Amino acid sequence: MSDDGGHAPDDDLPQQTRVRLEKVARLRDLGVDPYTPRAARTHTIAEVRDRFAALEAAGEPITIAGRLERWRDSGKTGFGDLRDGSGKLQIYLRRDVIGEEPFAQFKALIDLNDFLQATGTPMVTKTGEPTLAVTEYRLLTKSLTPPPDKWHGVTDPETRYRQRYVDLAVNEGTREVFVTRSRVISALRAALDRRGFLEVETPVLQPLYGGAAARPFTTHYNALDQTFYLRIADELYLKRLIVGGFERVYEISKDFRNEGVDARHSPEFTMLELYQAYADYEEIMRLVEEVMHEITLAVRGTSRLTFGGHEVDLIPPWRRLPMREAILEWSGVDYGALPEQGALYEAAVAAGRQGGKDLDINPETVWPRIVDELFKTFVRPNLVEPTFVYDYPQALSPLAKGKPGDPATVERFQPVVAGVELGNAYSELNDPQEQLARFREQARDRAAGDEEAMPIDEDYVAALRYGMPPTGGLGIGIDRLAMLFTDQHTIRDVILFPALRSATTPGVAGGGEGAG
Repeated sequence: MSDDGGHAPDDDLPQQTRVRLEKVARLRDLGVDPYTPRAARTHTIAEVRDRFAALEAAGEPITIAGRLERWRDSGKTGFGDLRDGSGKLQIYLRRDVIGEEPFAQFKALIDLNDFLQATGTPMVTKTGEPTLAVTEYRLLTKSLTPPPDKWHGVTDPETRYRQRYVDLAVNEGTREVFVTRSRVISALRAALDRRGFLEVETPVLQPLYGGAAARPFTTHYNALDQTFYLRIADELYLKRLIVGGFERVYEISKDFRNEGVDARHSPEFTMLELYQAYADYEEIMRLVEEVMHEITLAVRGTSRLTFGGHEVDLIPPWRRLPMREAILEWSGVDYGALPEQGALYEAAVAAGRQGGKDLDINPETVWPRIVDELFKTFVRPNLVEPTFVYDYPQALSPLAKGKPGDPATVERFQPVVAGVELGNAYSELNDPQEQLARFREQARDRAAGDEEAMPIDEDYVAALRYGMPPTGGLGIGIDRLAMLFTDQHTIRDVILFPALRSATTPGVAGGGEGAG
């Protein structure tokens, strides 16, 4: 089990890797394949633990397989831990049982991190530890890299993101985060399927982007000799399906927005979008609170979860809070009484100064962006209990239906839980003439410097002219949902392989071997 000396096959490799490469050569000289193509496992470790008493009583040999995480050599015997995807089990090797030569080869040529197959009978040690008394072992995969220091593991965020495989291998908490994420998505799908929603797929490469206020990634479609965009949202294609006669559709997909990265934003992210014909935003509110409650019960076994030190209960009904009222309450700014950009900007700056808040706005920031910044800065952090913030300014929501009797307001809401904004929902605008007018207003905003304003989508307007029934729509960020259910506060911690600068880029911090 030592990583002692030897001649280096490659001077650029770490010493421990060179030692392990020498062991690979020695194994091959002995006729042992260090990368065997198959295993003969009879039980997962979880199955062994679940049925341990019965397996011990039966006394029949079983075979497990996994990565060697620990080894304690006691001369003629040794104890170790094998871990597979389901758990960990102690193994016990005796020289007089497995044979002198196999035992010597184990001690000389097997290292921590190697994958092994172990056959034996279950037993319980004097300390009460369930153990496999090994009668035979086989090397499955020789690891050339030792595990991280057992006392410190992998804690540096840069290393954890760049070498996620190491993070997953050594940090059980990381594995649990992604298991929970998967369970959340499965529970979400099941809840929608039970309600008759049809899962569909729409284009990732689009000739015209839309459905959200964001900058796109641009590419060139060689076969068509045309500029295309990675989608920023699924919305406009999904609503074409409602026009076509589908009444309940949803898509869980990757979307892309060519924007900055922070704790809650990633340029590549996973989104749920759904649309329901003959529904409005109030019905979608009921759908959200019901589905979120069902997901929480399925994943947590309770209606409660904890995020950022706050315990919240997702049992319906959730709080309803008008946006204008919320911004006025927490910032003192009544945007409805300030229709001019300049006046709203001055009021927002004054509110920020008085409240000690730093708003990301300047004298050129357009009116709807100022309103959005007021909400994000003053309101959202204060919304701990599950809340629907509803009735947004029309200028901030070009695809939402206007509120009857209030042309400046649209039927839109955002669900917020523990200060996390989970998504957006509307009563969808289905008046083609009004939609075209709003697209043109967006074009004017774009000309005024708003890079996130939507382009005019003539084909979508044509679809609306064909007729779309009253429709409610919803978009939920899956990554933020995963953050909420795993109590993670950085979006990279719930994305398996988050986008990072190249490790060779100057100024990028490394963390551990191979991290730059």
